Amino acid sequence: MLEDTQVSAGNIEAGEALCHRRWDFVKGVVAIEHLPAADRGEIAFAGRSNVGKSSLINALLRQSGLARTSNTPGRTQELNVFAPAAGENAPPVYLFDLPGYGFAKAPKDKVDTWTTLVKDYLRGRPTLKRVFLLIDSRHGIKPVDLEIMEMLDISAVSYQAVLTKTDKIKVPKVTALLEATAKTLSKHPAAYPEVLAVSSLKNQGLSELRGTMARVLEIEFSE
Repeated sequence: MLEDTQVSAGNIEAGEALCHRRWDFVKGVVAIEHLPAADRGEIAFAGRSNVGKSSLINALLRQSGLARTSNTPGRTQELNVFAPAAGENAPPVYLFDLPGYGFAKAPKDKVDTWTTLVKDYLRGRPTLKRVFLLIDSRHGIKPVDLEIMEMLDISAVSYQAVLTKTDKIKVPKVTALLEATAKTLSKHPAAYPEVLAVSSLKNQGLSELRGTMARVLEIEFSE
């Protein structure tokens, strides 16, 4: 299991500052050769179709509509890249919104194409600091999640589980799910042990996730 430090008050301040600034959509990537240059630290959000990735990114960055959302699983079909808007003290970082894996309402060949794209990105991106692996709290870890986790283990890519939509279940169930998820992750060498729980709708757990982003990207708070 990977060793790391807990999120500090300074990390949370830095994360709030990072996510308070304006972010821009950089590009949508449909082929691995079109990725932006690997010249800065980056984080990625991954998860099953309809797990709430785009909604979470919008909530984290406080920009409604930045990442496209839809009730139709599989709407995000590109690697969508975001970065802080250019300007004074803008940190050089990228945030990737990855296409959902698993069930998607799209032709099988298209699903296979973007699944391969995601796997190629996750296996071969040298500046990828951490993957936030989103798990729908209503369903827990599914076999398709375990497949991605095993691939990340083999590739030695650090990843951290984030339980989404926790407003949809009762608090005792969230607590039990946190424990069960952490137990599963303890068997995976590339997994970061701490599991986060968030609700985009209720803005719960977002400050801790923002602080984690800042810590991973090595961004410090400055007045």
